[in-house]
Amino acid sequence: MYCEQIFNKINIITKKGGIALEYNFWSGEKIRLRAVELNDAGTFFKWSSDYDNESDRFCDEIHFPISYDSMMARVEAMSKREPSNDEFMWIIENKEGSAIGCINTFDCNKKVGTFKYGLGIIREQWGNGYAKDAIKIVLKYYFRELRYQKVTVYIYSFNERSIKLHESLGFQNEGRIRRAIFTNGNYYDEVLYGMTCEEFDNIYKKDEL
Repeated sequence: MYCEQIFNKINIITKKGGIALEYNFWSGEKIRLRAVELNDAGTFFKWSSDYDNESDRFCDEIHFPISYDSMMARVEAMSKREPSNDEFMWIIENKEGSAIGCINTFDCNKKVGTFKYGLGIIREQWGNGYAKDAIKIVLKYYFRELRYQKVTVYIYSFNERSIKLHESLGFQNEGRIRRAIFTNGNYYDEVLYGMTCEEFDNIYKKDEL
């Protein structure tokens, strides 16, 4: 049962007339999400140095190398930045407290109620369900707390793992933008996937998340 998941740090508090459950909203079954901290600079620098080319391409593109001092300045700025227009970056930690990736929201349109997100997990942690857990937490927050009504993700056509992941979550294929990215000497399409808040609620009942 949900209230028995120790990792969610649920505390049962006895109150007159019943019990109340307190839990960490940002914890899932396998991971927890937290804000970027200054001491994450070393982790980000290691990721930027150790990532193989294919992992870089999945996330964005191959970048010029970055110095540790530059990375420190970037992370310091991120750690001090207040959420702007509901856009935010979280560090993804596993149960052992190790940073294994990050997820960030962007292009948040409060008037229309739409947003997008990007996500990256280090290669050695692929296939453990961490990405799915992180995505569900973010969707729950934006749909059920901030009242957004639609999410869209853009996935490079060669990233078959991400396509399968989002289909397993219940996202709908909404089209394809042809030749939207150039990498490794070739043009590739971007595949659009989306989910509405109603679709999310139909798949993930409120007492299950």
